[in-house]
Amino acid sequence: MSRNWRRWILIGLGVPNIVSGCWAVFNPAHWYENFPGWAPRLVSALPPFNEHLASDTGAGLLATGLLVLIAGLYLRRDTTILATVGYLAFSLPHAVFHLAHPAESLSTAQDAWNLTGLWLVVLLAGTVLISEVRRPARP
Repeated sequence: MSRNWRRWILIGLGVPNIVSGCWAVFNPAHWYENFPGWAPRLVSALPPFNEHLASDTGAGLLATGLLVLIAGLYLRRDTTILATVGYLAFSLPHAVFHLAHPAESLSTAQDAWNLTGLWLVVLLAGTVLISEVRRPARP
């Protein structure tokens, strides 16, 4: 995988998490009711609202987003490996949860699109991680 592809994938994974994370940290009720900002509303599809949980989720999204964005900007092998492992530590269990627990308020098509997006980011982060692990370390 080329350096440019790794950079764009990491930035593309990081920025949405940073935006969503800031939104949830600074306005958890609004984030809960409106995420992702268009229909269907994905977070509120699994009620009830819990301000503490929404704010903490936002902090986790913000943290993983920043790690992956920094890795994308610097593209150091060690940083990229750590950031993608951290990102996968969040995104893989998240995708598995939604696979096992479809939201009753989402249609089958909406749930399928949601799962597609969740598994796509797992695939992208995993691809970057594998690419970095296989790439020879510089002396």
